[in-house]
Amino acid sequence: MVDVIDRIVRLFNERGSTAYLGEPVSQLEHALQSAFAAEGEQATATVISAALLHDIGHLLHQLPDDCAEHGIDDRHEELGYRFLLKHFGPEVSEPVRLHVPAKRYLCAIEPEYYLALTPTSQRSLKLQGGAFTVIEAEVFGRNPHAAHAVAVRRYDDLAKVAGLKTPDLDYFVRYLESAVQA
Repeated sequence: MVDVIDRIVRLFNERGSTAYLGEPVSQLEHALQSAFAAEGEQATATVISAALLHDIGHLLHQLPDDCAEHGIDDRHEELGYRFLLKHFGPEVSEPVRLHVPAKRYLCAIEPEYYLALTPTSQRSLKLQGGAFTVIEAEVFGRNPHAAHAVAVRRYDDLAKVAGLKTPDLDYFVRYLESAVQA
């Protein structure tokens, strides 16, 4: 348990200061703001952990930070999922894997959702396949982890505020400790 949490903290300490894909926050600020939003809604420890870790795949790959601007989908959700699945159950790993499909789902079922996305999120949506079709949205909605993935997606959308004060990473470690598999 300690090893994976130490590795996560180390990843954020080593790579978390990098820019978050054209948004006015760093990778670490984005993660902390996401977790802070989840905590503010009294989410479970697993959902708060998923919110904190939803973009950890960006810290694991070796692609340039601006790869999306060059037409490359880094598939960070899959990379993060594979990393987390070794240590966390599906309550954490599945919302991480599904937070990109959740964006595609929300664009399909809520037309105004797309308009509220930042230009960077709109650009990445195109690389990620665009809005779901009606059938894809129905299939996604039946996934047992869809509701938590949508919640994590909404926390993700809120977590792009320059200068927002949040607790630090050490504060959120307790949620990771609670959520990690024994």
